[in-house]
Amino acid sequence: MTTFADLLAAQVRRDPGRPFLTFYDVATGERTELSLTTYANWVAKAAGLLEDELGLDHEDVLLVDLPCHWLGPVFLGAAWSVGLEVAFPDDTASPDAVVCGPDGLDSWGPRAGSLPVVASALHPLGLRFSDPLPTGVHDLGVEIWGQPDAYAGFNPPGPSEPDWEAAATGSLLTDGGRLLSTQNPASPPGICVLTEPLARSGSLVLVVGADDERLESVAIDERVTARHRAAHAALGPRGRRLGFGKT
Repeated sequence: MTTFADLLAAQVRRDPGRPFLTFYDVATGERTELSLTTYANWVAKAAGLLEDELGLDHEDVLLVDLPCHWLGPVFLGAAWSVGLEVAFPDDTASPDAVVCGPDGLDSWGPRAGSLPVVASALHPLGLRFSDPLPTGVHDLGVEIWGQPDAYAGFNPPGPSEPDWEAAATGSLLTDGGRLLSTQNPASPPGICVLTEPLARSGSLVLVVGADDERLESVAIDERVTARHRAAHAALGPRGRRLGFGKT
């Protein structure tokens, strides 16, 4: 069975410098681009944090409460690497740990005494919060940097490991294509905007806060070849029906 770790490692070996994830936040002017190597390094650091610092083990539940941001794909990849089950805020599963952004602190900060909580300031460079965090909350911008760039764990696929064959065969994204999406990858309907570019050796252009005109401009600048459209149905991981349209 192909795993996330196998797929990512093969692509890094083949073309380490290829852009994999390009993130735009129109409101702040941020443009962050992660090559395959940089994405793999972030995934490895996050996996080390989850396993070594938080003590999570195979099939534990990680609740990902992040907005549409480049860190969502990082923590999905980290969870799959460790073999964790991924949950989202509307799920009924009881989490063993939580990763959130600033907006999640009111909900999860008070629970940090009984539940590991990692919070990110969502800074473009992954920096720490400027203000003190609630007691017990781990600041991602402090703790991520001490983790190694390579993840040494060797875990069997967890319960949330995507069906990579379905992700590849059900997509309208061509091999090596660039997918434009405004959908949050860290959400049940949005996972495919990460898995399908991975399965097709492609890349993702993730945009937040753009109107149609700005979105079209990004599509041209980034040379996208397909766009995520919720109205169309394409088979994503584990049989989810998710949409793509050709540009």
